[in-house]
Amino acid sequence: MAQSNLADAKNAKNDEFYTQYHDIEKEINSYIEYDPDVFKDKVILLPCDDPEWSNFTKYFAQNFDRFGLKKLISTSYAAKSKKYDSGYQPTLFETDDPRFDKSKTAKNGKIFTLTRDKTGDGKVDVEDLEWSYLKGDGDFRSEEVEKLRDEADIVVTNPPFSLFREFLSWVLEADKKFIIIGNLNTVANREVFPLVKKNLIWLGATCFNSGAAYFIAPKELYDSQKMSSEKNAYLKDGKFYWRVNGIRWYTNIEHGVRHHPLKLMSEKDNLRFNTTLVRKLKEKYEVDRYPKYSNYDAIDVPLVSAIPDDYKGEMGVPVSFMDKYCPEQFEIIGIGIGSLGKELGISPIPKEIDDSLPGHSSVWRFYIMAGKTAVVPYSRIIIKHKDI
Repeated sequence: MAQSNLADAKNAKNDEFYTQYHDIEKEINSYIEYDPDVFKDKVILLPCDDPEWSNFTKYFAQNFDRFGLKKLISTSYAAKSKKYDSGYQPTLFETDDPRFDKSKTAKNGKIFTLTRDKTGDGKVDVEDLEWSYLKGDGDFRSEEVEKLRDEADIVVTNPPFSLFREFLSWVLEADKKFIIIGNLNTVANREVFPLVKKNLIWLGATCFNSGAAYFIAPKELYDSQKMSSEKNAYLKDGKFYWRVNGIRWYTNIEHGVRHHPLKLMSEKDNLRFNTTLVRKLKEKYEVDRYPKYSNYDAIDVPLVSAIPDDYKGEMGVPVSFMDKYCPEQFEIIGIGIGSLGKELGISPIPKEIDDSLPGHSSVWRFYIMAGKTAVVPYSRIIIKHKDI
């Protein structure tokens, strides 16, 4: 299936997944609507990019004048740095250019810049991109790409899946604004969560379709035997589209959406309490209201839509809560997993109970006793109302 193949791709460092134009447009427009001058006179860096494939460069180049950009820079990885099996052939874009260098085409990355109306048609757009070879392979960790990062005001890209945390650190160590793509579960990472808790980074303005993104991937990664569902992976017009679950935008640029209060479950709703939720709670925990954790003083709220509007204590909610998180409405207390769970103050799961739980790797997580059976809910963020 597509998800198992994604894991294979990540393990093999096959990270060539290109974002669709309409997904980029929808997200970036949200920042423009909130602040029309957000990109004005800014240098935008698009690392891990390639205008021959990627839509980030195309999108920002086509909107160069509208956004009032000062400079657009994008860099691409060298073809030989890509780990999937492909016989690389340079495109006519490269071979028809006087700067084409046969010795560099596969081993060197490229840099594309946009600052002026090169064609003289009265507008600055993708036709005005200028390019040259990089000295190295285009890795964002290289000295020459780091210098470009230091020159930039804002970094925008879909970084390699396998290097997301390292890429985020790379951006933040230079104190840059950013809009990048990653997996929602990254919120629970011990390096990322403290930044989320302190409101130093947050999720973007838009969600991909039901939280899943269709990326454009190299055709060499398509395997019709493993990818049996056309919903998850398919070929269309010579391109391979790959569905990946749990994808989100991450940013530290204000977009306004995150200040919209979440609609909560009222006392009237509580009296009726969603019948489906009640059934699930009875089946799983043998209760008909929010159960309490056995090793931490908080209730478990299994659905974001079921967060009560009048509970004064701490609540454990799914990580998907971050899609609706309003910092004026809630305080983030911590997260119940691994070392972060220990820091939160979770009591470790007793050994005799832990031994009975399949598929878990840390005693520093929440558990709930359902009769004589221990149940461990999926990763939970602990929150608390700010106004009650």
